[in-house]
Amino acid sequence: MHTTPIPVPDEASRLLAATGAPPRLRAHGELVHGVAVALLSWLSDHHPRLPVDAEAVRFGAAVHDIGKTEHPEELTGPGRRHEEAGELLLLSRGVPARLARFCATHGDWSAEGRTMEDLLVSLSDKVWKGARVEGLELLLTRRIAAEAGLPDWEVFASLDDALQALADGADARLAHQARYPVAPYPHAR
Repeated sequence: MHTTPIPVPDEASRLLAATGAPPRLRAHGELVHGVAVALLSWLSDHHPRLPVDAEAVRFGAAVHDIGKTEHPEELTGPGRRHEEAGELLLLSRGVPARLARFCATHGDWSAEGRTMEDLLVSLSDKVWKGARVEGLELLLTRRIAAEAGLPDWEVFASLDDALQALADGADARLAHQARYPVAPYPHAR
């Protein structure tokens, strides 16, 4: 599956630049976006009738960690403060709530009311680095199966193959991201 960096949506790129996102954060957004595009392609090939807002998924994958511009310590260490901060940051810049939400939902995929788009962004943020999260994968499998009127096992078999192919490319993506500095660009916000 193709997961090399694919240019992120223009609005996402503009927002990342305007908030002073450091090179590593921008690279991370591009890589997660690339995985999201691959997942969307798989979904389109295998379940073309499912109503999924692909543009929202692409935007969400690209900017899901933008709150780390407010909490730079989370660029190199654990933390979840960037999730709410990112959503608030995007809302303050006029991004519609339906798109800004990905900052908050990507780390809390099991909460009630998560959409297919939320699950796809969350999954992209896991698989880009080779992580397989069984609960998240099963939740997405059940959602797709219910929408498509198919048995869970049939959806899972195909999705599992796609996710494994994506996970197998993680080392190259991790190496690509590591080439970028964590320090911010030298311009002001």
